[in-house]
Amino acid sequence: MEVVGVRYKEAGHVYYYRPGKDQEYRYEEKVIVESQQVKLMAEVVIPKVEIDSGDLPDEVLPILHIATNAELKRAAQNKEDAKAAFVIGKKKIRQHELAMKLVSVEYTFDRSKMIFYFTADGRIDFRELVKDLASEFRTRIELRQIGVRDEAKLLGGIGPCGRPLCCTTFLGDFIPVSIKMAKDQGLSLNPTKISGLCGRLMCCLKYENDEYEAAKRELPDYGKEIETPDGKGKVIGLNLLSRIVKVRLFQKETPVEYHYEELKDFKAQQVASLAATADEAKKAGDASEHGQT
Repeated sequence: MEVVGVRYKEAGHVYYYRPGKDQEYRYEEKVIVESQQVKLMAEVVIPKVEIDSGDLPDEVLPILHIATNAELKRAAQNKEDAKAAFVIGKKKIRQHELAMKLVSVEYTFDRSKMIFYFTADGRIDFRELVKDLASEFRTRIELRQIGVRDEAKLLGGIGPCGRPLCCTTFLGDFIPVSIKMAKDQGLSLNPTKISGLCGRLMCCLKYENDEYEAAKRELPDYGKEIETPDGKGKVIGLNLLSRIVKVRLFQKETPVEYHYEELKDFKAQQVASLAATADEAKKAGDASEHGQT
């Protein structure tokens, strides 16, 4: 099925819609779509792609049309009005003395609904706040509680690497990250060293994890005794990405570093040498038996 991928927000999740009849779309072009009976402005991120119907939702809605200049101005005005609504929303939260932090406010394109994103430590009874906001803005109000990772995605910022946060620039969906990834990569397990602005493990720990896991399966484990060109020794260090194995030789005090390919070639030479020796011994045995007969 031919579909078009769009995002409602920068670096947001990609949603798929049917293209309009005989309509071509350009990358980053603004379009009007419908979701849950609400009109939204979206940005084209995949102009055209074929996806199996089984991998798509049961109902794939069509793109309504390409956004006009008037609609682009309307969307910009919605953003400006949302900034003013944010100030009012914070004031209302203080008045109701609720233990919640307002993060962001947005209008749907058709202004049929306002969404207030907030964080809180637990559940919040905000029914009275919703009534107050509805009477203030005269539209449908949705208060949506989000986690700290979503908060960082909405607010943005600069990561420990000195670059804008991945989640605000290109990471559409959050990926599972575990402390095991940091261990496999030989990183410090100090939380301040491996945590992002959200206080959770950095998403980038996942990026090279597959490469580290593949290297870990291939290279010898710590503490394993191995043969080297300089004799037997024990593995005391690994650089997984560079495929460097640090070995403490039994007859030397100073550790020696070997590239894994060097150790593989040495082992292959040993196997070939043993095979040749065994072959020669077999030939010698066969010749001896033939001489005796």
